[in-house]
Amino acid sequence: MRIKSMTATFGKLDHARLEPGPGLTLIHAPNEGGKSTWAAFWRTMLYGIDTRGRDKKGYLADKNHYQPWSGAPLEGEITLEYEGRDITIRRGPRGNTPFGAFSAVYTGTQEPVPGLTASNCGELLTGVGAEVFSRSAFLGDGNLSLTTAPELERRIAALVTSGEEDVSFSQAMDRLKSWKNRRQVNKSVGEIPKLEGELAQIRESLDQLGAVAAQTAQLEGERAALVRDQEELSRQLEAHRAIARQKLSDRYAQAEEEFQSARRQLDQLEAERAAHPVPDREALKQAQGELQYLKVLEEEIKQGSAALEERKETAAQAKEAVRDERFPNMTGEEAAAKAAADCAGHQIASENSKRLKKWHLFLHFLGVLGFTALVFLGISQMGPLFIGLGGGFYILLVSVSLWALFRGKTAKKQAEEILNRYGVQTPEELTALAQGYRERCQAADKAAHEVEVIQNAVTQREAKREAARAGLLDFVHPFAPEVKDMFGCSAALSRALSIDHDLALARERAEERRRRLDDLAAQGAKPGEEATLPLPVPTAGLEETERALARTGEQLEQITAQLNQVRGTLQAMGDPAALSAQAERLEEKLARRRLECDALTAAMDALTQANAQLQERFSPELNRLTGQYMARLTQEKYPAVTLTRELEGFVRTADGVLPRAALYLSRGTADQLYLALRLAVCQLCLPEKPPILLDDALASFDDSRLEAALELLWELSGEQQLLLFTCQKREGEVLAGTPGVTKLTL
Repeated sequence: MRIKSMTATFGKLDHARLEPGPGLTLIHAPNEGGKSTWAAFWRTMLYGIDTRGRDKKGYLADKNHYQPWSGAPLEGEITLEYEGRDITIRRGPRGNTPFGAFSAVYTGTQEPVPGLTASNCGELLTGVGAEVFSRSAFLGDGNLSLTTAPELERRIAALVTSGEEDVSFSQAMDRLKSWKNRRQVNKSVGEIPKLEGELAQIRESLDQLGAVAAQTAQLEGERAALVRDQEELSRQLEAHRAIARQKLSDRYAQAEEEFQSARRQLDQLEAERAAHPVPDREALKQAQGELQYLKVLEEEIKQGSAALEERKETAAQAKEAVRDERFPNMTGEEAAAKAAADCAGHQIASENSKRLKKWHLFLHFLGVLGFTALVFLGISQMGPLFIGLGGGFYILLVSVSLWALFRGKTAKKQAEEILNRYGVQTPEELTALAQGYRERCQAADKAAHEVEVIQNAVTQREAKREAARAGLLDFVHPFAPEVKDMFGCSAALSRALSIDHDLALARERAEERRRRLDDLAAQGAKPGEEATLPLPVPTAGLEETERALARTGEQLEQITAQLNQVRGTLQAMGDPAALSAQAERLEEKLARRRLECDALTAAMDALTQANAQLQERFSPELNRLTGQYMARLTQEKYPAVTLTRELEGFVRTADGVLPRAALYLSRGTADQLYLALRLAVCQLCLPEKPPILLDDALASFDDSRLEAALELLWELSGEQQLLLFTCQKREGEVLAGTPGVTKLTL
């Protein structure tokens, strides 16, 4: 198979076209030039795109990663030479599914290629699945390391055995594990645990059958005992009822006797009432109320007389407190007016005294000043006249000043005499003294008024008392003429009222006895009935017997319900013989499954031993060819290569004894090892010889090993098309002038 052309709208590629040569094609492009995108496009056109992939942190699914930057739909076309004919493969969108549409036709026609579909396109053209292709002919992710896969393992194993690729060790081991896991995974998963669980359930059911049968027998015994207790308690309850009927008859006889007695007492009172007629009860109650009111009047008169004496004494004291020699025979208002007038006179005299004192000082100062001025003028002018005038002026002013001083002292003395008459020091004290006198006068007037009010109230109540006494005596005399005072009146009223009250009580008592007699008769009491006790005498009281009977009935219901439930459970659990037979069948089946599980374990052990032996001689052909390629790539430094089943590589130098794992190699040497391994896998395991694509696979090689690698790739390109993508120019320089090499620049 050979690629003739590729046209892609894929990622950054927008209707881009690539036409590689038939052998080795060197494709040069800088970083972000589309090398990895062309590589991913080639793989996706063969095996499709995973539409189920989802973006993750730090990772984009291919369906999103390679969406065209131009916004156009994801699509592409490849023209291949396959089995001597050119075919054109196209993939494009179908609805919302990227690369969902697929077609494969012979180039230049619309004739579909038989058997080539979207799902088997890559495997049919390359001869291997996507896992083997990505681990051999596709070096497009910059990582040359190689891991195993079941399909690749089968193909490599076929190089050791008969060449059959239908099965691998891992698949065989997985199948044996699946069969074993079907029988037993652990203590709870598999047919064996399931059978063990079913057998345990049946055995548990058999044990439960025995326990339920024993419980049934126990409940039946308890139920029989409760039935006997219930019958005995019923007989005792009937005895209690017979005794109650006897007591009811006795109570009826007693009630009948009490009714007859009450009736006789009522007849006696009615006869007495007819012999001594009295006013009606309402009138008697009203008269009794008047008697009570009379008592209230007596108490009010007593309290009023005491209050009157107290108020008289208070009035006398208040009158005595009013007497004051400073305000003789004056009312409070007169005293207040006189004090106000004296305070005004005191204020006028005080103000005159202060004013005259000021004039005294002023005139004295003015005289001294004038005298000094005239004397100074006389001395300065040498005139005695001015000195004489100054002396006269001074004497005049001093005389007036002394007169003002005398008048001021007289006014001050008058003001002091006003206050001294009242024995106070200030006008405010005089005002307070007059106010106190007025308040005492008001208190005395108030006390006198209260005496007058209380005296009038006492007089009124005494008049009402006399009128009430006369009215009560007039009311009582018709049915009690012997009454002379209020005590007798009270006794007569009480006696008259008691007759009606006793008569009413007697009537109520007789009616109550009659109703009681009727109630007892309604309860079934019969006069003269004698009770018989055919039943045993009860050992407990009535209430205790009733509670015991109710409790026994509840227990009997519970036991009966439990017994029915247990019987239903016993019936639902099935026949013990059938359960025993089922247990035997399960034991036989369990033994078979355990035997099969042991056999599978032995088979897995044998397969593991065989795999260990195969690992000792794992694919000598692959080791040999990988070693040849590794020797050429490293200029014979590492001529021998050994691979494990996990495709972990070990190299050995020409003169070395111990192999060295790839982990101990430099990155460039490790890449050369895995490049040799991938090329060997392509030669041995890919029968269809598909094109080999390398994306910057030689970036870590030094110059000498780069030349060796390019020489090897050029030789292999004679049998198999190779596409080498690179971002460096040294590959082109090494291959300059080499025939059969196609160089492209993106």
